[in-house]
Amino acid sequence: MRRLLSVHAHPDDESSKGAGTVARYVAEGAQVTVVSCTGGESGDILNEGFVDTVHAARDMAGLRRVEMRRAQEALGVDHLWLGYLDSGLPDEGEPVRPLSFATIPIEVSGRVLARIIRRLRPQVVVTYDERGGYPHPDHIRCHEITMWAVEHAARADDPELGEPWTVSKVYYDRMSSSDKVSAFLADYELHDPHSDRLEGIREMAEWMKGRTPRITTRVDVSDHLDARDAALRAHASQVAPDTPFFFWPHDVIRRAWPTEDFELVRSTVGEALPETDLFAGIDEE
Repeated sequence: MRRLLSVHAHPDDESSKGAGTVARYVAEGAQVTVVSCTGGESGDILNEGFVDTVHAARDMAGLRRVEMRRAQEALGVDHLWLGYLDSGLPDEGEPVRPLSFATIPIEVSGRVLARIIRRLRPQVVVTYDERGGYPHPDHIRCHEITMWAVEHAARADDPELGEPWTVSKVYYDRMSSSDKVSAFLADYELHDPHSDRLEGIREMAEWMKGRTPRITTRVDVSDHLDARDAALRAHASQVAPDTPFFFWPHDVIRRAWPTEDFELVRSTVGEALPETDLFAGIDEE
């Protein structure tokens, strides 16, 4: 069986980064597990139309768990909490929250993840790059512990963590790129030149200019957009249901950019690039 482990910093990251891909692999029979490193307790209400503000004020951690459960059901994935406290995003010069995820030594939280890797035995692991995708301390720490855990899970030491396991391939998520936004802009200019969204898309294209990450692998998710959207909307406190940054019309996606994109950064099975499948080169067990 094909097994994929997707490691994220907060609940909602799994739905905004690669959700169509994991939904596709679930539909194809793979075992897909999402790990949330923190509970998202430090998150604010980012959806101006969010209704359940009383729940958020009383128990943000509980609300984020409810939302994560709904997203998990939408995607069909297994889910694990690593159990650490959300570090928040402090202002420049301000310290990170004491005892939060970003302050825990890498080898401490890394051992927890290494145990999970040894137990689940995924051939593929997906996470963020060394900048965290964006410079949130929890995203950066998520990258650090994932790479640490992949390396240490393969070693013969620490038998208390289970039998050693070597991950075949590690990918960085590459959801955002200037090329992608430019493709959406070109599609609107061709097919819907009078759209009231055009001005915002042009502003987004300008803001994204120059962001051209290395992409080795493009996974077609055009048949799994409904699951991705449902997972995003499950995180109602964080994601407005009409935000153009996430919710492009499906016909535009299918014409302009029907893939979710990744960078292969570690492989034991060779690199026949470019790819259209995260499991390319991996023999079925």
